[in-house]
Amino acid sequence: MPARDPFHITLAEALSRMPGPYRDHYAIMLEHGTLELGIYAPRERDPQTPHTRDELYVVMRGSGWFRNGDDRVAFGPGDVLFVPAHRPHRFEQFTDDLAVWVIFYGPMGGEVGAQI
Repeated sequence: MPARDPFHITLAEALSRMPGPYRDHYAIMLEHGTLELGIYAPRERDPQTPHTRDELYVVMRGSGWFRNGDDRVAFGPGDVLFVPAHRPHRFEQFTDDLAVWVIFYGPMGGEVGAQI
């Protein structure tokens, strides 16, 4: 269900939608063209699998470790994490208040020819 005001979405509003529509910890807050903005707030473990589009995570609260392919980095509030399409990734050993904005964008399969 999209937010009532797509020009202003608060973290409190997003968290009020937890658990998500499938009794999970993800809710879509805004869709526009290829852009999808969601809130993700896993608890205890992160069960996600690779996605078909590129994505950004913006950490709003919480801390822990982020596995991105073979890399593992510590994260905290204010950090931005990028994951290319189809790459295995997950949050590990994270605090129980973790909340991240998730931004999916671009075509299925990710940006063609993009290099990091």
